[in-house]
This record gives sequence, structure tokens and C-alpha cells, in this order.
Amino acid sequence: MEYVSVKEKAKEWKVSERQVQYYCRQLRIEGAVKQSGVWLVPSEATNPSILELNQLRLVSLFSGCGGMDLGFEGNFNILKKQYNPRIHPNWKVKEVNDNLLLLPKTRFSTVFANDIIPEAQTAWSEFFINKDSTYCLDSIVDLVKLQKNNSINVFPKNVDIVTGGFPCQDFSVAGNRLGFESIKSHLGTKLDVDEPSIENRGNLYIWMREVISITEPKVFVAENVKGLTNLGDAKEIIEADFSSISNDGYLVFPARVLLAANYGVSQSRERVIFIGVRKNALKPNILEKLEDLDNNPDLDPYPTITHTDENIPGLLPYVKLKDVLVDLEEPEKSKDIDQQRYSKAKFMGKHCQGQIEVDLNGIAPTIRAEHHGNIEFRRLSKENGGSYSEELDAGLKERRLTIRECARIQSFPDNYQFCRPGKYGVSTTNAYKMIGNALPPLMAFHIAKRLEELWPIYFGN
Repeated sequence: MEYVSVKEKAKEWKVSERQVQYYCRQLRIEGAVKQSGVWLVPSEATNPSILELNQLRLVSLFSGCGGMDLGFEGNFNILKKQYNPRIHPNWKVKEVNDNLLLLPKTRFSTVFANDIIPEAQTAWSEFFINKDSTYCLDSIVDLVKLQKNNSINVFPKNVDIVTGGFPCQDFSVAGNRLGFESIKSHLGTKLDVDEPSIENRGNLYIWMREVISITEPKVFVAENVKGLTNLGDAKEIIEADFSSISNDGYLVFPARVLLAANYGVSQSRERVIFIGVRKNALKPNILEKLEDLDNNPDLDPYPTITHTDENIPGLLPYVKLKDVLVDLEEPEKSKDIDQQRYSKAKFMGKHCQGQIEVDLNGIAPTIRAEHHGNIEFRRLSKENGGSYSEELDAGLKERRLTIRECARIQSFPDNYQFCRPGKYGVSTTNAYKMIGNALPPLMAFHIAKRLEELWPIYFGN
């Protein structure tokens, strides 16, 4: 095979060299190789963008560092054990090595992302390097007001899908559970007494609703913590509010709680997922079937599980944590800044949250948006009840999970970098927070592929 330089291929495709390098890093150019730190591209390679014309335009809200965005776009590495070919034999996965597979690129393409956290934008923009101008660092409340009050087109046109994980702190069992009565504003600061309550953090799903009303996508997907489902009638209120968009223009399926471990993510994380479809975009006779999923299960938009802790034919066992962390070096030996960084908080007693070591033969607890004393231990000392005697006898010290270990547990690939030094970098604290706030990309990928599969059935080609 003959190869040419990135510079030559960029000139041929009439794009920047940076764009071609991005395609190479994302493994979107088949046969591209890296030699001595320099990418070489097969001379006959086709511009990936030409192959991606049939894209579905996605608007991402409350994007954070991009867990849902990465999942909806696909094209990232996972463990072989995280893929179940019996359930998804048609996924065009590619073998990377003996341990890893590359998931296929989906039809979804993020055309707009948004959050108020600068560090999240930094991590997102570095990975989605060809879309750095797509990420809008501003409050969704202010963006909606700007479009409505000034007739400025803040949000893109011709949007196919809107996704968003609206803030969960006010619904989480780990917080004060103030729900719709949150005392935090849409900017994350303490709420002013005279500020309209509709703008508090617990009501930001309403502003996602406003964006859906403005952009009129065919589908929307919203996610939050499981705790929302047992906080009074919060779930039913949110479902009704989403349904009422454009004069009851959306069919909102009953929200469902999904367990990440059921989709190959080695974690006990549970999330409630809301999915809605625009009624007037559906093909004839589809609406009445979608309103009766009990008799039309083949049209169910929620993804089929692939892994379980029960003995069910066709399903794989949960992915063990030791398989996820298997080849990571200790922080002091690693060249990966995200593996070097971890909380140095001391053991505070097992009566406190996060004071346990993870079970390598099981799945991890939920990776929370916390830091210091709440991040679980990779291993504890014998004095503190540690059970990994061989590691301790070999001189490995008591420590908490690193940034990279948390990222892997969440199913982020190793080429997704979080920590960055410098004034405008990303600290260990902020890296823990953004990883803990993310929807696991692999879990999001399952949702995306299910919707991609159903798209022509729901809406036609």
C-alpha cells in the first residue's frame, strides 16, 4: 500500500491538515498509520466526510465533557467483552487488537453543543477537534432568551434530534433532593430571592423543552438520575411537559430506568431516560402502534440489554472491573496524565461515603461527580481492610481511583484526555466532576444505535 503525508491529503481534500489528523486519530481513515509520531494516509483513501452525507443533525444540551455526544456519534474503542455479537450481529465493529474493538460511526453528527463549564468545553473541544466552534459556552436560559427576544438564530436549523442530560443534583439521592425547588440558579450559583423559580437548576428541563420547541427535532432524548423517579410525581410532570411541546405535538414514551451494567459498562450506574418523537414527522399508521408498544415491542425505542448477572441465554455476564483496568500502569509509572492524577484524600473510615476499595471481580459503584474523600479506593492498605494482598505485598500503595480509571469505568476511550496543566487547563477536581456527570458513552451508543435502526421505520428514508 502506498502512503502520502497529511499535508498532501489535506490539499487533495481541500481541508486543513488538522482535520486530516483528526480523522486519523478517530480511526476514520482506513489504513492510516502513525510512524515516529507522524500520520501517513493511504494514497487511495477517500475523505470520510463524503461517506457521511446521510447524517442526522444532533443538538446537544448540558453537554458536559461529551459522554452522550461521543456515544451518539460512535467510532470509539471498547473491550471485546463489552460487545455482544449475539444481540447485535449487524454492528460493523472492527478489531483493534486482542483486547479492543472499534465501534462503528453512527449517522448522528453533533452540530451544536452547550454547557456553562469552561473545563468541560476544553475536554470536549479537544476530542471533537473538528467541531471546536460547535460548543457554545453559555447558559441555556440565556441562549433561549437571546433567540426569542432578539430573533437571533442561536440554534441550528434542520435539526433531527436533541439530546441532553439536564442537571441532576437536585434529584439525586446523593444531594438535598430539592427537585423543582432548587436553591441554585441556571448558572450554578445561589438563587436570588427575586429570580423567577422557572430559571432554577431543578427546572432546567423546561429550557430544554424550549429548545425542542424552537428546533422541532424528530426525536429528543433526555436523561437524569434514577432518583428522579421516586421524588414525588417529578417523572410524570416532566413527561407531561415534554408531551405538550407544540400543542401536544410529541409522543413521549414512558420514561425508563436503564442500568449501565446491562450494556457492557462495568458500573452499577442507573439513569432514567426520556424519549419523545414528533407526531407529524412519523410515517402513516406508525403513531397508533407507538402508542401501543405492548403489542408492538419491535418498535420500542429503548435498547435491548446485552449483559446480565443472571443466567439468561444469549446475554453475556457483566464485564468485570479487572478487565476494564487490566493493562493500566500505576500512576508513578504511567505517561498518561489522567492515570497520574488521583485524589490524595486519606481514608476516613468506612462509615463515610467512598471509603471502600472497588471489587475487581465485580462491577464498580456509580462514579460520582465528587472529589477528594468521596472517590473510591483502587486499593486499601491492610490496616484499613484492604483485600488485595498480592498487590500490597508487591509494594503497591493504598490509593484512590485515578482519573483514567474513572474514565474507563465510564467507558470513555483512552484517547479522550481530561486533565490539562496550565492556567486554562483542567484540574483533577474538575476532571472527576465532568467524568462523574457524564452518561457512559457505551450506554449512549446503545440508545443511538437503537434509534438509528428505527429511524427509517418511524420516519422513512
